Amino acid sequence: MEFYVYETNETIKAEIRPIVIITSNNEKELPDAFLRRCFFHYIRFPEVETMNEIVDVHFPGIKKKLVAEALRIFYDMRKVPGLKKKPSTSELLDWLKLLMVEDIGEEVLKEKDPTKLIPPLHGALLKNEQDVHLFERLAFLARREGATRPGQ
Repeated sequence: MEFYVYETNETIKAEIRPIVIITSNNEKELPDAFLRRCFFHYIRFPEVETMNEIVDVHFPGIKKKLVAEALRIFYDMRKVPGLKKKPSTSELLDWLKLLMVEDIGEEVLKEKDPTKLIPPLHGALLKNEQDVHLFERLAFLARREGATRPGQ
């Protein structure tokens, strides 16, 4: 019911029992002894409609066509088998911000040129080398086969 703050050299004591909320995103395995003391609540990943609402909150007035194309690519990327880390809501928001700053429109995202199968500024969406290599390989195979975009 208390903790020490080293930076301020003080101990904080709770007057009433606190409720602690911990989120994990399944990034690390939590110990069984810890989990036994927890109430587990799963929140499923947002569907397109909900994600649109999330984007609207962060970027009111954003071009709807840009968001529609970005969401199409985003959800296609999440479907690619073998991804070590699927792009998350946070990464989508970062990517949209970069697309707006760089003034990249929906027409660029709709590009069907086989040499441009990996989305622009994909480093905002893919967060490890293994996933970037996976998309590069898929793009290479798609170019050879004349397909459109990895994940489709």
